[in-house]
Amino acid sequence: MRAVFIRHGQSTGNAGVPCHDLASIELTELGWRQAREVARAWTETPSLIVTSPYLRTRQTAEATIQRFPVVPVEVWPIEEFTYLQPSQWNGTRSSERMPHLERYWTDADPAYCDGEGAESFGALLRRAEAVLARLAALPSPGLAYVFSHGQFIQAVRAVVTESTLDDRGKMLGFWRKGEPPAIGNAELVHFALSDAGWSHEPPGASHSRVVPF
Repeated sequence: MRAVFIRHGQSTGNAGVPCHDLASIELTELGWRQAREVARAWTETPSLIVTSPYLRTRQTAEATIQRFPVVPVEVWPIEEFTYLQPSQWNGTRSSERMPHLERYWTDADPAYCDGEGAESFGALLRRAEAVLARLAALPSPGLAYVFSHGQFIQAVRAVVTESTLDDRGKMLGFWRKGEPPAIGNAELVHFALSDAGWSHEPPGASHSRVVPF
């Protein structure tokens, strides 16, 4: 079994537009171009296409779904990590959120939940483990294209590559102030399942890339 995770194309949120509903954030014009480029660049037909329920991932997957019209499409709970309480923080500027973000990541408490509508870091990791188990249960050999979100894909990668660390250890290395996102818009992240378990092909491999815009 192989799985290619794709972060959604650039969204209005990525472009700095304040949002009040994380699930309904849309792609920008650039994001749509990235989505079409992803679809054009595929070299294999998948056995399954998966998207998160959020609009920006469904929009990113749209061109790929059109290219492979007979491939089954499923919506899985692989939405983005919401670690700040939406009712308190949605629509605020990054400068307003930053002190809270710094405390959250510095404290590195994987059991902490910021409030209604948020989830703990530990819960994020459990979702990542669940999607890997679900992929592993699919018929093999197979290939899934999985359209998701940056921090969710980062969590999947942490589960695969940092298996010796506990939840807090994974959390301590997850976010650094001032650093760019660990996974860029329209970036592909490859995983493969063997008898030894899941493995990750690191950045720089010939078929791991960011769409060049």
